[in-house]
Amino acid sequence: MTHRWLDQVEALAREALPAAVFRYVAEGARDEISLGEASPAWDAVRLAPRVLRDVRTVHTGTTLMGTDFAVPIGIAPMTLQRAADPAGEVTMAAAAQRAGMPMVLSSNAGSTFADIAATGAHWWLQVYVAADRRDSVPMLEAAAGSGADAVVLTADTPVLGTRYPLPGGPGIWEVADPGWIGLNAATPMGVGPEDREKAMDLGPADIEWLAETTGLPVVVKGVLRPDDARRCVAAGAQGVWISNHGGRQLDQVVATARCVADVRDAVGISAEVYVDGGIRSGLHALIALALGADAVFVGRPLFHALAADGRHGVDRALEEYAVELVESMRLAGCARLEDARGVVARGFESGP
Repeated sequence: MTHRWLDQVEALAREALPAAVFRYVAEGARDEISLGEASPAWDAVRLAPRVLRDVRTVHTGTTLMGTDFAVPIGIAPMTLQRAADPAGEVTMAAAAQRAGMPMVLSSNAGSTFADIAATGAHWWLQVYVAADRRDSVPMLEAAAGSGADAVVLTADTPVLGTRYPLPGGPGIWEVADPGWIGLNAATPMGVGPEDREKAMDLGPADIEWLAETTGLPVVVKGVLRPDDARRCVAAGAQGVWISNHGGRQLDQVVATARCVADVRDAVGISAEVYVDGGIRSGLHALIALALGADAVFVGRPLFHALAADGRHGVDRALEEYAVELVESMRLAGCARLEDARGVVARGFESGP
């Protein structure tokens, strides 16, 4: 029997959500190999804790993109949040504000920039750059004008990876309410993300273009390779986000846990390093920090928590991550986040 809320939320969300919505959030690309490897890769890392350290007071505060946060954990961008809760992203943003965490808003969100800003949360906009860059400008300018703190460029989605729908029953875009997504688009769109033509020619110049268009720091999401991380930073990115899109794009890509150390070594202190993908506990968050990340971002468990119990579910899930991080830091002999570097056991520095 488990007493962790995070271990229960998926089952509760399955009961609360339409089957097509639950499947869409849960699914991975093709045979879901990368999806299945995400959490086990974090589980396989081993730590060598420090001892004889004063851990009566543990400091989890950090600064990300120039803003101070209570913990190095954030909410990853997710669409269809209004399928889980009537207020969707607004509920999630308010929870982020209470927890002192950043929230990254999907460009396919069903809540307006103004409503997100009204929560007082610190939020970043995730963007898919359009094939015609001019089509992206209104949303970018609106986000900057509404108080976004950064732009997160999704770089791993020139096309949508193949996913197999549930056998029988309606597909997600047959049941989705048009009001669940796309509220910040400059012009009306079809219901599904496939109705939006994404750039297949992204390059380093787009990083500079995003920074100039918005006046905001740019984070590049979807980085797995050290050489790509260096190219992003050379082009002006202030952060690189290690991600395989939750296993939803190219299948059989490497688990993110295996990439953190090499990407950190590649960029040194010239950029912030974030990671997502299968992070299911505060202990996983500590492992990511120990491997070299500045922060972790969580997606599916928080969507499930939102569906399971609305604002109370998200509050409870975020608190559980934070409490587990503090306990894990104490047991690892880490009074500060920077103490985590070096507690990964020898032989596990680049993942198992």
